[in-house]
Amino acid sequence: MAYQLKDINDRLRSDPKGFVEECDEVYRGRIRAAADKIVANMKESPVVLLSGPSGSGKTTTALKLEEELVKRGINTHAVAMDNYYKNLNRRTAPRTPEGDIDYESPLLLDMALLDETFAKLAKGEWVVVPVYEFARQMRNDSRGSLLKLEKNEIAIFEGIHALNDDIAGRHPEATTLYISARSDVVEGKEVRFKGTWMRITRRAVRDYNFRGTDMNETLCMWHNVRRGEKRYISPFKNRADIMLDSSVRYGPSLFKNYALPLREALEEVPADNPRRAELLKLVDAFQYFERLDPNLVPADSLLREFIGGGSYTY
Repeated sequence: MAYQLKDINDRLRSDPKGFVEECDEVYRGRIRAAADKIVANMKESPVVLLSGPSGSGKTTTALKLEEELVKRGINTHAVAMDNYYKNLNRRTAPRTPEGDIDYESPLLLDMALLDETFAKLAKGEWVVVPVYEFARQMRNDSRGSLLKLEKNEIAIFEGIHALNDDIAGRHPEATTLYISARSDVVEGKEVRFKGTWMRITRRAVRDYNFRGTDMNETLCMWHNVRRGEKRYISPFKNRADIMLDSSVRYGPSLFKNYALPLREALEEVPADNPRRAELLKLVDAFQYFERLDPNLVPADSLLREFIGGGSYTY
């Protein structure tokens, strides 16, 4: 699916508030459709595995699915699989071809603990959901929370590796969902903004706002993130029972507000970075879009996960 640039700009000029509401309703419709399929599979498994590449909006989507399922009388627990990382051992950690730690590798996850967790939840047994302290790169099980699923309850586990052979492959009974910003923006036959560009923009802005990461650092590592996606995430997307597009038509117009900081950050990306040319095209592409005032974006919008000011707690 592709969005038309002219339609986006025309709507933003004539009725920006109404356009934002319309776009968000489209996404809510996708959430409702996904919830229908989850409910239909509850008799098979109380576990939902939600995967997708970086910047897809997995966390907000999991929370929105939780809201939708609660409306249907189903108590839902959203669990971030990031909490199942192992304590980082730099001597044995997987490495990229450049010799850096491969933070995209599924080998950093405690697959045995996840396997045990899913099996126990399916049996109605108690499990401890751990907490991973990223600042110390260590898991703190003592701060974990207890979880047990009753008859009308489910748990949504969201993470980039949720559909991996060692996770979903061992639990084919679970409902599987793959989310990504899949839609490009086109003008005639010309692609003006790629779905993948929206994901790196979301990640750069989010990491700068909430994770203390300079935008240039995020841009510099994008080539390794994309390499990890192609190796560890995309090959398993066809395992998904549900494919969910997290693109929002007003996205590029909203993130145009961050075009200048992105361009400044890009100046520090080395000339030999494999993705530098693509990143230049990304930043230049914002010129095609009308700017959207962030104040028009509702607090419960998916894109609040990245710009802040939202109603969800992450």
